Amino acid sequence: MSASAGNGEPGSPLDNAKEEISGPTCTGDNNKHESAVCTGNTEIKSRAVVKYSAAPPPTSYALLQEKTDLKLPPANWLRENPQLGSAGTTVLGSSSKSKPFSSFGMAYDFIDCIGDDVDVVSDSENIKKLLKIPYSKSHVSMAVHRVGRTLLLDELDIQELFMSSSQTGDWTWLKEFYQRLVDQKWQRKKKSKEHWYQKAILSKFLYYSINGDGAAEPVPDNLNEGEEDNETEEFSSSWPTTFTSTSCEAEEPDTPKQESVPMDSKFALGQVTSVPKEQNLPMLFNEGENSQGLRNDFVRNIMWTFEDIHMLVGSNMPIFGGGRYPAVSLRLRDNNKPINILTGIDYWLDNLMCNVPELVMCFHVNGIVQKYEMIKTEEIPHLENSTFSTRVVKDIAQNILSFLKSNCTKEGHTYWLFKASGSDIVKLYDLTTLCEEAEEEKCQNPFTLPVAVLLYRVASNLMLKVRQNRKHYGTIRTLLLNCVKLLDEERHPQIIASAHYMLSELFQLDEPPQEDGGESLQAGGSEDSYSDEDREEDEEEEEERAELLENSDENSSYSSRSRSQDDSKAVAVIRSVGELSVPEKYKSTHQIRPSGPFPVSQDKEERCRHVLSYVLKGLKAVDSSIKKESDLPAADPNTPIPLKYEDRSAAEACTAETGISLLLERGPLHANQKHPTRSGMIPGSWQHRMKLQLFLKASKAYYVLSDAATNLLKYGRALRYIKLSLQSYDAYCSVSGTLHPQVLQFHSQCLALCGDIQLMLAQNANNRAAYQEEYSYQTKEDQEILHSLHRESSCQAFSMATDLAMDPEYQLFISSKCYEAAYDLLVSDHDSDQLGQVLKRLGNIRNEMGVYYMNQAAAMQTEKEVKTSVSVAEQEMWKKSFAFFEKGMKDFEAIGDRTNTALLLCNTGRLMRICAQAHCAVSADQSRGEFSPEEALYYNKAIDYYLQAMKSLGIRESHPAVWDSVNWELSTTYFTLATLLQDYAPLSRKAQEQIEREVTEAMMKSLRYCDLQTESARQPLYQYRAATIHHRLASMYHSCFRNQVGDEHLRKQHRSLAELHYSKAIRLFLSLKDAPCELLRTLLERVAFAEFTMAGQSSSTAKLKSLTGAIEIMTETRFAFQMIHKELLEEEMKVNEPRPAESADSPDIAGGPVHGLNIQEVMKLIGVFEPSFSFLLLQVIKLMTTMKRKPSNKDEDLLKTYKNVYSKLLRAEKNAPLLSRVSLHMELLQQLTPQTQSDDTKAQS
Repeated sequence: MSASAGNGEPGSPLDNAKEEISGPTCTGDNNKHESAVCTGNTEIKSRAVVKYSAAPPPTSYALLQEKTDLKLPPANWLRENPQLGSAGTTVLGSSSKSKPFSSFGMAYDFIDCIGDDVDVVSDSENIKKLLKIPYSKSHVSMAVHRVGRTLLLDELDIQELFMSSSQTGDWTWLKEFYQRLVDQKWQRKKKSKEHWYQKAILSKFLYYSINGDGAAEPVPDNLNEGEEDNETEEFSSSWPTTFTSTSCEAEEPDTPKQESVPMDSKFALGQVTSVPKEQNLPMLFNEGENSQGLRNDFVRNIMWTFEDIHMLVGSNMPIFGGGRYPAVSLRLRDNNKPINILTGIDYWLDNLMCNVPELVMCFHVNGIVQKYEMIKTEEIPHLENSTFSTRVVKDIAQNILSFLKSNCTKEGHTYWLFKASGSDIVKLYDLTTLCEEAEEEKCQNPFTLPVAVLLYRVASNLMLKVRQNRKHYGTIRTLLLNCVKLLDEERHPQIIASAHYMLSELFQLDEPPQEDGGESLQAGGSEDSYSDEDREEDEEEEEERAELLENSDENSSYSSRSRSQDDSKAVAVIRSVGELSVPEKYKSTHQIRPSGPFPVSQDKEERCRHVLSYVLKGLKAVDSSIKKESDLPAADPNTPIPLKYEDRSAAEACTAETGISLLLERGPLHANQKHPTRSGMIPGSWQHRMKLQLFLKASKAYYVLSDAATNLLKYGRALRYIKLSLQSYDAYCSVSGTLHPQVLQFHSQCLALCGDIQLMLAQNANNRAAYQEEYSYQTKEDQEILHSLHRESSCQAFSMATDLAMDPEYQLFISSKCYEAAYDLLVSDHDSDQLGQVLKRLGNIRNEMGVYYMNQAAAMQTEKEVKTSVSVAEQEMWKKSFAFFEKGMKDFEAIGDRTNTALLLCNTGRLMRICAQAHCAVSADQSRGEFSPEEALYYNKAIDYYLQAMKSLGIRESHPAVWDSVNWELSTTYFTLATLLQDYAPLSRKAQEQIEREVTEAMMKSLRYCDLQTESARQPLYQYRAATIHHRLASMYHSCFRNQVGDEHLRKQHRSLAELHYSKAIRLFLSLKDAPCELLRTLLERVAFAEFTMAGQSSSTAKLKSLTGAIEIMTETRFAFQMIHKELLEEEMKVNEPRPAESADSPDIAGGPVHGLNIQEVMKLIGVFEPSFSFLLLQVIKLMTTMKRKPSNKDEDLLKTYKNVYSKLLRAEKNAPLLSRVSLHMELLQQLTPQTQSDDTKAQS
């Protein structure tokens, strides 16, 4: 007998194990131990990491004396013991009753590993049974489930299930199928007496080994203290082993396997109401005994990596240690029976999985202890009579895993792996499909609910990770869709509603979908879907698989095409267990595609529609679980909800004000409310929490739809969607106890968008019919969601804000109220970013309303025939407009928006000009009186506002467009003020000289703001205005020169100023090229000015010089006649088109040059030109002929030219067409041009 422990072995004991640094990890591990256990010649790579252990620290086992009789019970037999667990210990490593859900218990506790990191989750006994298939003739019966790339294996005890099927009815269809295809003479096989005898002496041996003297000793106090200490919290005070009886198991509380909150609860905190782990879940699964199988009752859970296979296994093997033997397993063997291969593999695998380096074997004969022997783990495969190849075991493991992964492809389906006793054929059946063929309900498969909940839990766990990484979206979607397929809505509405909410969460509404560079897939199927329900296999893959099966050694080992009639129901078949020993005999042909971006359409509206479809399904699930149907408002989801419309006018503003006040008064219910909601929900229930999430999600989806419709200029549709969004929010408020700041912020965004839409509707009144049609349309899905909303609320709190009105004033009013409500919400939340945006919107809507009332006032002026006094209605409009402009300026000033502040100041200036125009008294004969003090007051106020706007902008570079606009308006106001002062001089109140000074000052200020240098669209207008200003100033100084008597110095000053402004006006009109009438008029006035100057001269020489100068000015009119001639020719070419004719005294004083020739004006100017030209020629001819000095040859030629021109002018046909007359004048003026130029040269010399 050997009792030495090899300290130099590669294994490391549990209490001395180093902490894992790499390899599979799961959140919430209580302890982690790692050890690489290698067999001889390092053939097999094995690593075991203890993720959880409920056993106390290993203690030394007691060496029993020889001749100890194990048939006699020890004193402590079947008593509670922390080393072995509670009473009722039976066979080592398995319980008295099969646990069909044991893998689910582990999966729930280590949810982080499921779906990706782990290949297999199972009881260690099941793993051993699978790996011994080629060596064993015993039957194998296991249930297989797939979750992602993870397979869950559970023992499916056919005999036990068939015995209970007569009572529960769960497995009747399977029993019939089993009898028909597998074992037609099925009957329950009773266990032999030898079986129970071996169990009993094993139990007694283990109790003897705890205490060598055979006495039952209490658990030491220091052990309990250590369990309570935080530093040793990995060892639980209880040991929920599967050695216990069923009755004891039922009474035992669940031992938490993780420190953290269950994953469902984590997700429920912020996202979704989950299934309560401890209370509701077991009852939900199955109310019978089998619900106990959902608990993770293993002593330890181990992450075992065997070669490249990652397994999460549960083990109950007792481990002893201490002193020279820190970790050993204890076995009892009959000395008369040699160890066979099956036992050797069993022992070897147990030690590998539990990271135990040595095995202590106790031999007995007929229950009498003979000896002990210690065997190293790596020596077990080489024991006499039990020699086996570890490499073959590795090949068996890889082949079985590949076989299962290739054929268990449908997530949510229950597969049955079965090998009959004594048979070499292994068959795999899809029990879910067989159940459906048997026309049984889903609930007839007891695995359905545990699988569905596991899918849900894995998905909810992944949802916590996708906040940073979106690559899991496709996987989550597949998990949840398969979960929903498995469940009955009437029995499990909570999980279905939660699953649909999580599905809606996958579609990001607040950000555009990320470009993945690849083809955008439809949302119908996931790229990494592993469910054949979602997509068909590619044809290429099918061909490859068919070719692979045809070329296989056994001629389609698990092909469904060549199997016998009895195998027609099997998904796949292994014809001989010997194939499993062939390396890489089975290769997985069903590869899971790598995770990629969630394949969802780039179209925002389509994404929202997906979200709303899931929200609707979730709401239906919640509504179906609320029993209080009789008190619900009756509504047919197939009947459209009528949209009432009332045409509101401005007179109804007071009523509207009351309704709009609800925007802010709509708040949450009291937090301590406990009475049922309108539909009968109890606050705090899962239905209540779920509806809150779904209502809010619906509101957000409709908000995004509304925003998208607004961007497409579909304002009727946008208003319909924002109405649905606010109705969803109203329902949310009806059932919510408190409103989170983020929810209030979202509500403010909804109100702001509603304000935007109402503003756009007011500005686009021409398309009102199309908007009405868009607004009235409603999909069936929207109607059903609205029906669900009406179960909790009337949804009328925001009806005033979302109605489609026909009155623009009312729409602007609604828009402003929406912005104000959004602003008030944000002020209470102190959200500076959103606040700035809403303040900008507020400033804008107040500007719009100010402009609206200003235009109304201007329209009233136009409609008045006789302007005697200002009406009260006009004054009201002014007050409203001014008040809105003032509020808007305060809003923009609050956010430091100087540009928009300047624009509102500019609009206020325009309002002042409209007020000034209203105070202009016009009599019935359309003649107006003097320029009134009220007009002057308002024009000066307008100038003040424009100057403030310029000051607000600071420099042109801050915003050139706004600066230019303000600059133009300021110049226009000065020009209009000066023109009215000049044309309608208030001589009854002011002296002529004072008026002239004011006119000159206003004209020069207007001229100062005429930007003649900057190239822009307004540059010609500035040039025209500047020319007009110079012309008007020249005319004024001309008039002063004529009327001034006595003060010669002042006369000379007026003369020089008139000459200066005439010359500047002529130069600017010449540069315009499109103001011939203005140029001609200015030149004629300048000629008249020269004639008046000549009249005061007595010397013939001086007179001749003045006349020659006047004729030179007259010759410059040829440029005006050339432009007139050109336009007349163009007019003749457009005879069929109406010619624009405008009055010479057009009231648009501030306008630019008039395009299109004014024929009446031309005729009038020619009527002035001809006599003036004739008079000048006559006077110069008289002077030249009467001069006393002898004329030179040049003088004679000049005189001759003057006479010739004068003669032609006199003989001209007075009634000739205008074009002919203009042509004649051009010809005559052209004849004088060289003469006057040479004469001018002579005079200068």
